[in-house]
Amino acid sequence: MTNPKSTAHAGHGCCGGGGKKAHHQAVGQVKDPVCGMSMDPSATPHHAHHEDQEYHFCSAGCRTKFVANPEAYLNDAPRPEPEATPGAIWTCPMHPEVRQEGPGTCPICGMALEPEEPSLDDAPNPELVDFTRRTWVAGILTIPLLLVSMVSELLGFQFVPGEWNHWVQFALTVPIVLWAGWPFFERGWASIRTRNLNMFTLVAIGVGAAFLYSLVATVAPRLFPPAFRMHRMVPVYYEAAGVVVTLVLLGQVLELRARAATGRAIRALMNLAPKTARRIAADGSEEELQLSEVMQGDRIRVRPGEAVPVDGVVVDGRSSVDESMLTGEPAPVAKTPGSKLTGGTVNSTGSLVMEAQAVGSDTMLARIVKMVAEAQRSRAPIQAVADQISGWFVPLVVAIAVATFVIWNLVGPEPRFGHALLNAIAVLIIACPCALGLATPMSIMVGTGRGAHAGVLVKNAEALQALEKVDTLVIDKTGTLTEGKPKLIAIETVGGFNEDELLALAAAVEQRSEHPLAHAIVVAAEERRIEVPTAEAFNSTTGAGVVAKVAGRSVAIGNAAMMRAVGAAPEVIEEAAEMRRSQGAGVMLIAVDGHLAGMLVVADPVKESARGAISDLHAEGLRIVMLTGDGRGTAEAVAKMIGGIDEVHADLKPEDKARIIGELKAKGAVVAMAGDGINDAPALAAADVGVAMGTGTDVAIESAGMTLTNGDLAAMVRARRLAKATMRNIRQNLWFSFVFNGVGVPVAAGVLYPVAGILLSPMLAGAAMALSSFAVVTNALRLNRVRL
Repeated sequence: MTNPKSTAHAGHGCCGGGGKKAHHQAVGQVKDPVCGMSMDPSATPHHAHHEDQEYHFCSAGCRTKFVANPEAYLNDAPRPEPEATPGAIWTCPMHPEVRQEGPGTCPICGMALEPEEPSLDDAPNPELVDFTRRTWVAGILTIPLLLVSMVSELLGFQFVPGEWNHWVQFALTVPIVLWAGWPFFERGWASIRTRNLNMFTLVAIGVGAAFLYSLVATVAPRLFPPAFRMHRMVPVYYEAAGVVVTLVLLGQVLELRARAATGRAIRALMNLAPKTARRIAADGSEEELQLSEVMQGDRIRVRPGEAVPVDGVVVDGRSSVDESMLTGEPAPVAKTPGSKLTGGTVNSTGSLVMEAQAVGSDTMLARIVKMVAEAQRSRAPIQAVADQISGWFVPLVVAIAVATFVIWNLVGPEPRFGHALLNAIAVLIIACPCALGLATPMSIMVGTGRGAHAGVLVKNAEALQALEKVDTLVIDKTGTLTEGKPKLIAIETVGGFNEDELLALAAAVEQRSEHPLAHAIVVAAEERRIEVPTAEAFNSTTGAGVVAKVAGRSVAIGNAAMMRAVGAAPEVIEEAAEMRRSQGAGVMLIAVDGHLAGMLVVADPVKESARGAISDLHAEGLRIVMLTGDGRGTAEAVAKMIGGIDEVHADLKPEDKARIIGELKAKGAVVAMAGDGINDAPALAAADVGVAMGTGTDVAIESAGMTLTNGDLAAMVRARRLAKATMRNIRQNLWFSFVFNGVGVPVAAGVLYPVAGILLSPMLAGAAMALSSFAVVTNALRLNRVRL
């Protein structure tokens, strides 16, 4: 659904700025010149002077940016507010159907909206800054509030004696409720007005009831009957209101921090593309221009070490390009005239001239960014469960409170009004959503902490919820099942050469090459502590191999065509070489002085833990699917070595991996994806839960909901067991919360009074509410002892 344009709440402004831009603000409000948000300058500790003007900032980060380059933020044109950006659409991460121009809050769940289009802007989230400030203030005030209320009662010692106790509690609670908790009342009222009751409705009603009741008890205690007095005073429940506000604020801060991480994943992808490109004019001159100015058909020079700016084709030059962002494979790909280039890949040593074919949003990198952004928005947060329950729970509790007041006021004993008011308040206090609000986040917090000790880092609660139900595990090959680094695994010699001698000659030649397979040869010589001579007259032939002089001998390394070119006969060893290739290894033939000397076998070794991990995952009831950009032969060879792989897909591009995951989900499978490369980012985000290997790229880790820190697939088994234990714990907490309310609310309403003369005073209701929260926290802490 589409909502009308709205502006951000005043309480959400993160910054204040002064000086030249102060006249754009309301009275008492100034603007941060970096991020443009408005606030009271007295509410921030971050200030800076520039040209006799004082400026104010929401955070140290904004101040640092300003001090480094003030002129960048002090242009004459006023910086537009976020909501004024033409065409900027914001959406809810939980309800993507909610779309509007400019920021605001979701009318369904109350969550802050996020920009629909990804951006490189890394400015601090104004709501996170605002809620963090409110949490600190509320937390600092809650500590003395508890000391003068509940703690003093438990210890039997009054920190503040007599009637002053209530007034001190009132003074401490007012800023917590009416300032720190004010956004909850705004959202709670909005939920009532739009008839989309949610957690903020519960918070607003519970906190409001406890605070207003306590306020009346403080200001007009004579309205209450003597039976409800303790030590000649009517009890108050300011601490209930203050603690609920503080806990809910803390939960909001943790949630906002987790949501901010998804933006970093998008920015990491976008940063792969260079900001500028070198265009070659018709007269041969070159000019540097912004990437957005590149047009189809432009001739672009890509110098050694530079990232390819856009998608296109090579028209001049020879080089090799690191395409691991696309394929996940470590070996650079040779590029000659006619070869295709992809924006974001990295040129190595040669210079290339390319013709731009796809620019802007049409590039492969832009499509990957879009796929990741869309897949991340499609995830349903676990907090939606509590909101759905709240949809019927809140009106039911309110209806019971109203019915309690009416019935007691009509037929209750004298004083009827006093009993009616107190019982209705008791219903609202005992139904205060403290236990319900803690049920999920406490289990998540303890569960994620337990997972960290087991090598499983959980980025968000959704990952745990999804992983519990997963029945299909999709695994990338390189870096997940294999080490991701080619190694020399065998040397076979002919013609009387020994292995060390052949390796020394090969390493001497490959020292001059930057190919990853060449690096494996050099590393192998170092590990064997072989003295490597110096090579001369090095020459590389694209698609064939390399030739050099080593200690007066001519050494050639490459394929069969290279061997024939130097007069060697590769047929002698071809059968053995083909057998190695069928096992997924790479083979380099070597000739010395025109005679075949042997072959070097290089492969990406399978991780030692892979076989056992796959077996354990099968025991967990998971179906295993392998995806790879490698050729079919290599993929099937690796699958055969590991065993237990149910399905293999090879020769894949990044969009192919995401497409296959979509097809599996369309068939009803609940899919987890484990990968480690930039090319895996779209698939990681498209899966029900993405699992990144800790040895992989930052983009893969940011795009996944979970990371296995040591890159060991065996940790996937622990992650699965952690998810099951955590979700079981959450269900236990939710069950207890509703059973507690199912029993407590009727008792608070007075159903036992006619048969047993029992009434539940608001004081006991508050104690019961605190006990329910304690029970939820205690149960969540049991996750620290779960065996994984």
